[in-house]
Amino acid sequence: MSSHQSLYSYIWQHSRRDQIVILLIALLAQPFYFLTLTLPKHIINGPIQGGGFEEQGATQAFLQMSFALPGFLPPGLAGTWHLFNGIPLERLPYLLALSLTFLALVGFNGFLKFLVNTMKGRLGERLLRRLRFELVDRILRFPPAHLRRVKQAEVASMVKDEVEPLGGFTGDAIVWPVFLAGQAITAMTFILVQNVWLGLVSGAIVAVQAIVIPYLRRPILRLGKLRQLQARELAGRVGELVDGGADIRSQGTGNWERAEIISRLGRIFDIRFELYQRKYFVKSLNNFIAQLTPFIFYAAGGYFVIMGQLDVGQLVAVIIAYKDLPGPIKELIDWDLQRQDVEIKYNQVMEQFHPEGMRPPGGPAPEASTPGDVDRIEFKNVKLADDAGFVLLDDVDTRLVPHQSVAITGPTGGGKEAFGMALSRQFALREGVIRAGDADFFGMDDAMAGRQVAYAGAEAFFFPVDIRANLLYGLRTQPRSVDAAGAPDSRRLLRELQRSGNPPLDARQDWTDYSALGTADAAGILDRIIEVLSIVGLENDVYQFGLQSRLDPAANSDVAGRIVEARIALHERLAQPGLEGLVERFDPDTYNRNASIAENILFGTSLDPALQPASLPMLPHFRRAMAEEGLEKHLVAMGLSIAETMVEMFSTLPPDHPFFEEYGFIPAASLPQFQQVIRRARAGTLTYADRAALAGLPMPYVDARHRLGILTPEITERLIAARRTFAETLPRELQGRISFYNEEAYNPAASILDNILLGRISHGAAQGSERVGTLVRETLDRLDVRDLIIDAGLGFNCGAGGKRLSTVQRQKLSLARALIKDPAFLVVNGALANLDDAQKARIVERVLAHRRSRATLWVLTRDDLADRFERTLLFENGRLKADSLATGAGILS
Repeated sequence: MSSHQSLYSYIWQHSRRDQIVILLIALLAQPFYFLTLTLPKHIINGPIQGGGFEEQGATQAFLQMSFALPGFLPPGLAGTWHLFNGIPLERLPYLLALSLTFLALVGFNGFLKFLVNTMKGRLGERLLRRLRFELVDRILRFPPAHLRRVKQAEVASMVKDEVEPLGGFTGDAIVWPVFLAGQAITAMTFILVQNVWLGLVSGAIVAVQAIVIPYLRRPILRLGKLRQLQARELAGRVGELVDGGADIRSQGTGNWERAEIISRLGRIFDIRFELYQRKYFVKSLNNFIAQLTPFIFYAAGGYFVIMGQLDVGQLVAVIIAYKDLPGPIKELIDWDLQRQDVEIKYNQVMEQFHPEGMRPPGGPAPEASTPGDVDRIEFKNVKLADDAGFVLLDDVDTRLVPHQSVAITGPTGGGKEAFGMALSRQFALREGVIRAGDADFFGMDDAMAGRQVAYAGAEAFFFPVDIRANLLYGLRTQPRSVDAAGAPDSRRLLRELQRSGNPPLDARQDWTDYSALGTADAAGILDRIIEVLSIVGLENDVYQFGLQSRLDPAANSDVAGRIVEARIALHERLAQPGLEGLVERFDPDTYNRNASIAENILFGTSLDPALQPASLPMLPHFRRAMAEEGLEKHLVAMGLSIAETMVEMFSTLPPDHPFFEEYGFIPAASLPQFQQVIRRARAGTLTYADRAALAGLPMPYVDARHRLGILTPEITERLIAARRTFAETLPRELQGRISFYNEEAYNPAASILDNILLGRISHGAAQGSERVGTLVRETLDRLDVRDLIIDAGLGFNCGAGGKRLSTVQRQKLSLARALIKDPAFLVVNGALANLDDAQKARIVERVLAHRRSRATLWVLTRDDLADRFERTLLFENGRLKADSLATGAGILS
């Protein structure tokens, strides 16, 4: 680990100007604080007790300002100098004037404290912002080997939580001890002026607090450090449980993991409990010492008053001054504890963020132009080893040139994979050098290297954003435009950014490199995206995502209108002979037998969880509509029939039997409960809860699918009437939360496919889903709407790490992300490992045809594909064994 700045050096370097300003304000506050301590004595001894007002009509000078110079000065200088003789006031006006002055001083002191705290808070947040950015910047510059060792949850915990106390401490690091020490010294000086002995007693007790309390708090700091380490390790283990959840379940080791976590929680509990015991003991001892002094003041100070050595005003002033003394002393002791705690956390964090081999900071300015393509990549005596020291490549010399396709072949583990990884810069070179043009490839800035070489590996990471953002991620290397730089808010943010030491980078700007896409702006992106998706075989997947997505018609009125056109065209196709039974449309006057009872009553869709078909029985308005149409007894009767059928047929089946999924009215675990309900129904003793449970059972019933014969013509007519009643009497609070089906309007709460169908695929139709899918695709292609559906599908969120995509989809997206950058050199290393041989061959051919004018390096798992390439490199035992050109491929330049 390399060394790092100490905490105070870091704070002073980045905040000294603000620290000095706040310090000056804190020092300015001390004279006013002293006046708030001395005024109560003057109020008590003067107008309250009558000092100076013994004679009738006597006055005292208010706001008199004078100072005395010592007698050893030359004549004319020594003596008392009067700056302002004051305003003469009688006893009552004088009392009011002093009291109001005291109130004004208290208010002014409060204002200064507010000002200091506000400035401290802003200073602390700025430094915390700076530190967090520097830590994240260091993560981006970590050597690859270190990234493979650290746990992301631990690193995230350090950036988010462990440096958080630094924000609160930064403003207190220099100003606060001076401010508190000033208050304490002012109070102590005031007490000494009133009575030396009382002042010495106060000083002795303060000295005991300052020595004993920090000593007793040392074990607390040690426990705090241990607690922090244990909490960080716990965060790492929880992150492992999330990442390895699938393997934990498949291996059946969940209980072992629970036991391991219980052990960790036990250690944290013991540490925290001991910490609480020690902390509150020290706190109690400190409070006792602080309360000991008033006892001495009352006893000894009372004695001095009785003996005439101290007047009552002085004693009261001393007690008031001491009342303010424990606060600053306690806060000073707390500040010292906080200082030590923050220093420990700071050093712990910084040690983890200074690994050996970290790349230096810096890079091109945001406005730097896009670099030109390099004319070659050269390997010179390259030796590559993994983290354990095993040699992966040994003494490799070769040159890669543009406009050439290269197949990397050889046995698995023989060096071909390592050759591809070398171009991803994920392993450090032991010997030799790789040059991109005339530059050291490993010394190039990430943005420049990423523009020259795009790497698609077997394990690609995807962010929890949509497919479009992940696909274009590699094109976000520098901002291309400044949309709102002149706005007042932007100027304020820029100033604050500069004060916080962050570089002038704004994520709100457009970062997409349109030149790599062959367009000048965002208008032509979609065509290029669709082209790349088609090359890697991902176009149909994104198309299916688009059909299942939702559109906001207010923001996409043109697209919504085209979808309605597609619906009308599809329904015209479905009316043709042989197709008329494929889809049963939603007709307001007809019961749809391919939809559930709940869907028929709702006759629409909603994004509100309380208004989903499964939740309708719990809705009071739904129950009122059912009662108004006389459907309650029918629903209970249908529910009882379903319950009897389920109990009779399924009670002996195992819980994981597929029949429970097909007829999912009652879960296997609830069958015994409904057996009791059936018995009470036969006995005529159904409770209100029983009737409610039975009435809810028919809601998911689909007549064309389940065919239990519980729907009669009378009931279907009542259900259609209930549909109208439900919609016409919809309460005001529910209006606008349900989008009812309308043949001529787009439904914003339904998917694009549901909007196109506006019905349900018939369960009895042979291969209904496939046939309807084909009809939908043909209709959209004929209306030129397919691209709009793909555009909507690009909004599909990939999930954390891309886990909402299948393995094959992730690998295809990885290749598409590298391909869309149009790099000078494309490196494909196991990116299609999970595809079958036929798919691999098709994608290889399409990629090579697309990149005829660019260099493509492909690490092949099947050597029989090598004849598609212009050049072949053969690796064995980490060495380049053969380098051959295909017939007619030309010579190497």
